[in-house]
Amino acid sequence: MMPSPSAADGEQTVSASTPREIRAALTGEEIAHFDREYRHAMADAAESLDLSGVVSMLRRWQRVAWSTQDDPDAHRHMLACADELNAGGDVATESWQATKARLSL
Repeated sequence: MMPSPSAADGEQTVSASTPREIRAALTGEEIAHFDREYRHAMADAAESLDLSGVVSMLRRWQRVAWSTQDDPDAHRHMLACADELNAGGDVATESWQATKARLSL
């Protein structure tokens, strides 16, 4: 049995059930992207006998899953804005000063 990665570096540990939990939290196209990247990372790990790439990939997708779970509508809006920007479109933005004022920071 392999020891789990340490949380001493401030990162959430990744357990054996993490891939299933992450996938369950994702929406739409994210599931297909996750599946593809997970299979690739696992294939690389099988060849190299090194799971660090799998753990890194799962931590990255874990943050996506958290974003999706915290506010699915805001997450979908963020994805739509990213798609619009990638397509060369304009997306409404505000300065950091305006954001701080709006949030009373």
